[in-house]
Amino acid sequence: MTQRFSVPRLIATCVAGVLVLAASLVLGAMFGGEPITLADAFTDGTPAATILFSLRIPRVVLAALVGAALAASGTTLQALLRNPLADPFVLGVSGGAALGATIALALGVTSVAALPGLSAVSLLALVGAIAATALVMGVGRLAGRGSPHTTLLAGVIFNAFALAAIIFIKALVAPDKVGEVLFWLAGALGYEKPATLIASGAVQVAAIAVMWALSGRLNLLTLGDEDAAALGVDVSRTRTVLLLVASLSVSAAVALSGLVGFVGLLVPHLARLLLGPDQRLLLPASALLGAAFLVLADLGARVLFRVFHTEPPVGVITALLGGPAFLLLLLRARTAD
Repeated sequence: MTQRFSVPRLIATCVAGVLVLAASLVLGAMFGGEPITLADAFTDGTPAATILFSLRIPRVVLAALVGAALAASGTTLQALLRNPLADPFVLGVSGGAALGATIALALGVTSVAALPGLSAVSLLALVGAIAATALVMGVGRLAGRGSPHTTLLAGVIFNAFALAAIIFIKALVAPDKVGEVLFWLAGALGYEKPATLIASGAVQVAAIAVMWALSGRLNLLTLGDEDAAALGVDVSRTRTVLLLVASLSVSAAVALSGLVGFVGLLVPHLARLLLGPDQRLLLPASALLGAAFLVLADLGARVLFRVFHTEPPVGVITALLGGPAFLLLLLRARTAD
């Protein structure tokens, strides 16, 4: 039987999630393709100190931010669209971001700094994601009066269109550019500057805070629009705000990481299995677990460098881990029924 929401239970959930995340951050910072020791890492001027503070800490922070954004947005969208298979990219975010980044890579502007701390590729990916989300939400509102099913269908159609456009662009560019496009589409974490991480962190904290503030209304929306309206929820306004905030969170994440799959699909299901369907618990739990999951997945990608002498994109690792795990969760749910 699902437990009721309570403040002590929320605190316990957050404390457990923070401990899991802290452990993953320590592991991610201390281990990787090049082994380091604590003594060397905290000695000024040593290679280990450079690796830890200039490379690993920025990377694990980026992984935590992206993982938290994808998992929290996935939880919100699954409840909002009343579809357990919805993921953070369902509203055209992935298609728009991928198309924007592909155009940037095809034009050869990968080394251009469009804004302080933000490359042209990241900027065009961000613009593409936001534009695609606006288009999908506009079509959904006009065609289905804000129906979540119409919005979902519009997102699927736009992603299909964007995929066709990307394939067309890939057929026209030089072979070396194709490799860059494929690597970005697979999802890869880089080494961002502190200013970029701070700005991204501020966006994600604000977005997740808004999603959590509306999580009580989101619980009511899962009952259906008519029931939610009867209980005092402004259905149209709440849905619009949640869609915009979730899409903004995902757009800011994919602009820095590319398309990292399965985090926003798998983690919410795992959190729901542990805590039940209450969004007031699921949102913080999903954000913390999503951050920890992507940090550990990125650690796996870096450790594999020792074996293959090349680092696979983290999106490949999340797919290899998430695919079988998600199938196991589905089989477990089927068995429980």
